[in-house]
Amino acid sequence: MAMDVLNKVVPESETRPDISHDDGDRERFAHYVQKDKITESAVTGAPVIALCGKVWVPNRDPKKFPVCPECKKIYEEMTG
Repeated sequence: MAMDVLNKVVPESETRPDISHDDGDRERFAHYVQKDKITESAVTGAPVIALCGKVWVPNRDPKKFPVCPECKKIYEEMTG
């Protein structure tokens, strides 16, 4: 039976991060990300991961959006 688990083929949808462009709540906020990761993303175009788990390629001015409450809570717990 252990061989069945080892040989399981996982669909691509389960192995890729969810890079969303929908109208979900996370799209309405500015998120907390490590500064060096933002710089790296600007150079390479690689996606970043926010503290709340959102994965995306930054392409808009975060100053135009309210801070993600989930990111803010996690950040405060980390620094508190």
